[in-house]
Amino acid sequence: QLQASGGGLVQTGGSLRLSCAASGRTFSPYTVGWFRQAPGKTREFVAAIGRTGGNTRYADSVKGRFTISRDNAENTVDLQMNVLKVEDTAVYYCAQRGLMDSYLYTTPGDYLYWGQGTQVTVSS
Repeated sequence: QLQASGGGLVQTGGSLRLSCAASGRTFSPYTVGWFRQAPGKTREFVAAIGRTGGNTRYADSVKGRFTISRDNAENTVDLQMNVLKVEDTAVYYCAQRGLMDSYLYTTPGDYLYWGQGTQVTVSS
C-alpha cells in the first residue's frame, strides 16, 4: 500500500514537499513515479526515479522546479516542489512499477501500485 502526503494550499511561488511511503512492500527494487491529475484532465506524468535514486526524469513543465528523491532505508519517495504555479494545482499520486527494471516510465499504465493521492492547490 502506498500513502501520499504533504499536499496543501500554497501561494504562487511557494513550495511544498510531498512524500510517498510504502507499507507492506518495499520500494527499493522498483522505479517510482509521481503523477498528477487536474479536474477535467487526464493523469499526467510529473517525475520518476530509478531504483537507486541515481536516475531521474521530469516532465518539461516541472523541470528545474521539482526534485524527486528516495530513501530506500526509510522506504519513502519525496517530491520537492518549488516555485509553484497555479497550473500545478492537481491531485498528486505516487506509483510504483510492478517489475524490477531500470527504465523511467512516464505512462500511468506502466505503474502497478498507486497511492490515494494528495491535493495540491496553488493560489494566485
